[in-house]
Amino acid sequence: MPETAYPEEAGEREPIRVPDSHLEGIEASVRKLMEQSAQQARQLDDLASEPMPSPFAAFGMPGPSGSAPALLPQPRPILELEGESYEDELDALSDWVDDFFLPVYGAEVTTSAPWCLQWQEHHDVVAWLHALWLAYQQHKDPETGLSGMLVWHRDCLTHAVAAIRGPGGPLSACMTSPDRPSHRLLPGPKPSARTADKSDEPGGDLDVAA
Repeated sequence: MPETAYPEEAGEREPIRVPDSHLEGIEASVRKLMEQSAQQARQLDDLASEPMPSPFAAFGMPGPSGSAPALLPQPRPILELEGESYEDELDALSDWVDDFFLPVYGAEVTTSAPWCLQWQEHHDVVAWLHALWLAYQQHKDPETGLSGMLVWHRDCLTHAVAAIRGPGGPLSACMTSPDRPSHRLLPGPKPSARTADKSDEPGGDLDVAA
């Protein structure tokens, strides 16, 4: 295959000829480049056809199209549950308390650290322990970082135990010695005068949803 000749003063050079073996290599390289270009074009087409993720998805907000992202069900405070949902959650909480909380953090029962074998009947204790359990599940997640459990001990466990097992807490009339099991629900304050007055008004005896 002749190439461009370069003129000289005394005449012209001989045409440069490329060996057929070199031509085959060049043609193969060109074909490879064309195939790579076609593959890249297909990849760009595929990317262009995929929907872009909504920047609002991380906040649980609907995107510009108005479609809300699928969200996992969020845990609810246990006292907001009813019926079978409440019983199932209480069973799971009891397993955590009996299998983990008490063996690890259950200090000796004394007058300054009372306990109750029927703690499930103390609604305030159930609420405290459930909140502590939820916080435990959150802080043990690797995404919270290496200090997650330290934060749980400092900010959650310490305050919850002090509120539940304090000498003036909800279990103070229950077991104060492991040799004398006891259970007593302390009566709470009566409804305020304003609430009592409303019950005398027309329709005052009807339950109002919060």
